[in-house]
Amino acid sequence: MKGIVFSEFLDMVEDKFSIETTERLIDEVKPPSGGAYTTVGTYDPQEMVDLVAKLSEITSISVPDLLKTFGRHLLMRFVEIFPDFFEGVTSALDFLPLVESYVHLEVKKLYNDAELPSFTCVSPNPGRLEMTYRSVRNLPDLAEGLILGTVDHFNERVEVRRESIPEDPSAELFIITKLQD
Repeated sequence: MKGIVFSEFLDMVEDKFSIETTERLIDEVKPPSGGAYTTVGTYDPQEMVDLVAKLSEITSISVPDLLKTFGRHLLMRFVEIFPDFFEGVTSALDFLPLVESYVHLEVKKLYNDAELPSFTCVSPNPGRLEMTYRSVRNLPDLAEGLILGTVDHFNERVEVRRESIPEDPSAELFIITKLQD
Protein backbone atom coordinates (compact mmCIF):
# COMPACT_ATOMS: atom_id res chain seq x y z
CA MET A 1 0.00 0.00 0.00
CA LYS A 2 1.38 3.40 -0.97
CA GLY A 3 2.73 5.70 1.71
CA ILE A 4 0.43 8.55 0.69
CA VAL A 5 -2.48 6.53 2.10
CA PHE A 6 -0.69 6.02 5.42
CA SER A 7 0.46 9.63 5.76
CA GLU A 8 -3.04 10.90 4.95
CA PHE A 9 -4.51 8.49 7.50
CA LEU A 10 -2.23 9.83 10.22
CA ASP A 11 -3.06 13.41 9.15
CA MET A 12 -6.76 12.58 9.48
CA VAL A 13 -6.21 11.13 12.97
CA GLU A 14 -4.41 14.29 14.01
CA ASP A 15 -7.07 16.56 12.46
CA LYS A 16 -10.12 14.68 13.78
CA PHE A 17 -8.74 13.61 17.16
CA SER A 18 -5.37 15.05 18.23
CA ILE A 19 -1.62 14.78 17.85
CA GLU A 20 -1.65 12.88 21.14
CA THR A 21 -4.00 10.29 19.64
CA THR A 22 -1.69 9.94 16.65
CA GLU A 23 1.34 9.45 18.91
CA ARG A 24 -0.52 6.96 21.10
CA LEU A 25 -1.65 5.05 18.02
CA ILE A 26 1.89 4.68 16.71
CA ASP A 27 3.27 3.87 20.18
CA GLU A 28 0.70 1.14 20.79
CA VAL A 29 0.69 -0.42 17.29
CA LYS A 30 4.47 -0.23 16.85
CA PRO A 31 4.26 -0.57 13.05
CA PRO A 32 7.36 -1.99 11.34
CA SER A 33 7.78 1.35 9.53
CA GLY A 34 7.85 3.15 12.87
CA GLY A 35 4.93 5.26 11.66
CA ALA A 36 7.16 7.23 9.30
CA TYR A 37 5.79 7.05 5.76
CA THR A 38 6.99 8.62 2.54
CA THR A 39 4.27 9.30 -0.01
CA VAL A 40 6.01 7.23 -2.70
CA GLY A 41 7.04 4.38 -0.41
CA THR A 42 5.23 1.05 -0.33
CA TYR A 43 4.22 -0.46 3.01
CA ASP A 44 2.60 -3.63 4.25
CA PRO A 45 -1.19 -3.19 4.17
CA GLN A 46 -1.36 -5.03 7.50
CA GLU A 47 0.03 -1.86 9.09
CA MET A 48 -3.11 -0.01 7.98
CA VAL A 49 -5.33 -2.78 9.32
CA ASP A 50 -3.52 -2.63 12.66
CA LEU A 51 -3.66 1.19 12.83
CA VAL A 52 -7.39 1.33 12.06
CA ALA A 53 -8.19 -1.47 14.52
CA LYS A 54 -6.24 0.28 17.29
CA LEU A 55 -7.83 3.64 16.49
CA SER A 56 -11.22 1.96 16.78
CA GLU A 57 -10.23 0.63 20.18
CA ILE A 58 -8.94 4.04 21.32
CA THR A 59 -11.92 6.06 20.06
CA SER A 60 -14.75 3.51 20.39
CA ILE A 61 -15.68 4.27 16.77
CA SER A 62 -16.30 1.21 14.62
CA VAL A 63 -13.73 0.21 12.01
CA PRO A 64 -16.27 0.63 9.16
CA ASP A 65 -17.13 4.15 10.33
CA LEU A 66 -13.45 5.08 10.66
CA LEU A 67 -12.73 3.79 7.14
CA LYS A 68 -15.66 5.75 5.69
CA THR A 69 -14.48 8.89 7.50
CA PHE A 70 -10.98 8.30 6.18
CA GLY A 71 -12.33 7.81 2.64
CA ARG A 72 -14.08 11.17 2.81
CA HIS A 73 -10.91 12.80 4.14
CA LEU A 74 -8.79 11.14 1.46
CA LEU A 75 -11.05 12.30 -1.36
CA MET A 76 -10.82 15.92 -0.18
CA ARG A 77 -7.04 15.60 -0.05
CA PHE A 78 -7.00 14.11 -3.57
CA VAL A 79 -8.96 17.15 -4.76
CA GLU A 80 -6.17 19.35 -3.34
CA ILE A 81 -3.22 17.20 -4.41
CA PHE A 82 -4.52 16.12 -7.84
CA PRO A 83 -6.85 18.92 -9.02
CA ASP A 84 -6.42 17.88 -12.67
CA PHE A 85 -8.42 14.70 -11.97
CA PHE A 86 -11.48 16.82 -11.19
CA GLU A 87 -11.05 19.50 -13.84
CA GLY A 88 -13.98 19.88 -16.21
CA VAL A 89 -16.17 17.43 -14.30
CA THR A 90 -19.36 18.79 -12.73
CA SER A 91 -21.00 15.87 -10.95
CA ALA A 92 -20.26 12.76 -8.92
CA LEU A 93 -22.10 10.58 -11.46
CA ASP A 94 -19.80 11.92 -14.20
CA PHE A 95 -16.62 11.64 -12.12
CA LEU A 96 -16.99 8.17 -10.59
CA PRO A 97 -16.81 6.26 -13.92
CA LEU A 98 -13.53 8.09 -14.59
CA VAL A 99 -11.85 6.51 -11.57
CA GLU A 100 -11.01 3.30 -13.44
CA SER A 101 -10.61 4.70 -16.96
CA TYR A 102 -8.66 7.87 -16.16
CA VAL A 103 -7.70 8.41 -12.50
CA HIS A 104 -6.18 4.97 -11.93
CA LEU A 105 -4.24 5.18 -15.21
CA GLU A 106 -2.74 8.48 -14.08
CA VAL A 107 -2.00 7.09 -10.60
CA LYS A 108 -0.12 4.18 -12.21
CA LYS A 109 2.04 6.72 -14.06
CA LEU A 110 2.96 8.33 -10.73
CA TYR A 111 3.22 5.10 -8.73
CA ASN A 112 3.86 2.27 -11.18
CA ASP A 113 3.87 -0.34 -8.41
CA ALA A 114 0.53 0.78 -6.90
CA GLU A 115 -1.97 -2.04 -6.37
CA LEU A 116 -5.30 -0.38 -6.99
CA PRO A 117 -8.83 -1.67 -6.61
CA SER A 118 -10.93 -1.96 -9.74
CA PHE A 119 -14.25 -0.29 -10.45
CA THR A 120 -16.68 -1.37 -13.12
CA CYS A 121 -19.43 1.14 -13.82
CA VAL A 122 -22.78 0.76 -15.53
CA SER A 123 -25.36 3.49 -15.90
CA PRO A 124 -28.67 1.68 -16.46
CA ASN A 125 -30.53 4.99 -16.75
CA PRO A 126 -29.88 8.72 -16.31
CA GLY A 127 -29.29 9.67 -12.71
CA ARG A 128 -28.20 6.18 -11.63
CA LEU A 129 -24.76 4.60 -11.53
CA GLU A 130 -23.96 1.04 -10.50
CA MET A 131 -20.35 0.77 -9.46
CA THR A 132 -18.78 -2.61 -8.66
CA TYR A 133 -15.71 -2.44 -6.44
CA ARG A 134 -13.17 -5.27 -6.37
CA SER A 135 -9.98 -5.44 -4.35
CA VAL A 136 -7.69 -8.05 -2.86
CA ARG A 137 -7.47 -5.74 0.19
CA ASN A 138 -11.25 -5.89 0.62
CA LEU A 139 -11.77 -2.34 1.93
CA PRO A 140 -15.29 -1.52 0.72
CA ASP A 141 -15.85 0.84 3.65
CA LEU A 142 -12.93 2.96 2.44
CA ALA A 143 -14.35 2.84 -1.11
CA GLU A 144 -17.73 3.95 0.24
CA GLY A 145 -16.08 6.84 2.04
CA LEU A 146 -14.35 7.89 -1.18
CA ILE A 147 -17.69 7.76 -3.02
CA LEU A 148 -19.38 9.80 -0.28
CA GLY A 149 -16.48 12.25 -0.38
CA THR A 150 -17.00 12.62 -4.13
CA VAL A 151 -20.67 13.38 -3.52
CA ASP A 152 -19.65 15.93 -0.86
CA HIS A 153 -17.15 17.53 -3.24
CA PHE A 154 -19.76 18.02 -5.95
CA ASN A 155 -22.34 19.09 -3.31
CA GLU A 156 -25.03 16.81 -4.70
CA ARG A 157 -28.06 15.10 -3.30
CA VAL A 158 -27.65 11.41 -4.00
CA GLU A 159 -28.43 8.14 -2.30
CA VAL A 160 -25.60 5.63 -2.00
CA ARG A 161 -26.66 2.05 -1.41
CA ARG A 162 -24.26 -0.83 -0.98
CA GLU A 163 -24.92 -4.50 -1.67
CA SER A 164 -22.75 -7.56 -1.18
CA ILE A 165 -22.09 -9.83 -4.13
CA PRO A 166 -22.37 -13.32 -2.60
CA GLU A 167 -20.57 -15.09 -5.45
CA ASP A 168 -17.58 -12.71 -5.17
CA PRO A 169 -16.52 -11.89 -1.58
CA SER A 170 -13.88 -9.43 -2.85
CA ALA A 171 -16.57 -7.30 -4.51
CA GLU A 172 -19.29 -4.88 -3.43
CA LEU A 173 -21.90 -3.12 -5.53
CA PHE A 174 -22.53 0.57 -4.93
CA ILE A 175 -25.74 1.96 -6.36
CA ILE A 176 -25.56 5.73 -6.62
CA THR A 177 -28.84 7.47 -7.43
CA LYS A 178 -29.29 11.20 -7.94
CA LEU A 179 -32.20 12.47 -5.86
CA GLN A 180 -34.78 14.79 -7.36
CA ASP A 181 -34.69 18.38 -6.13
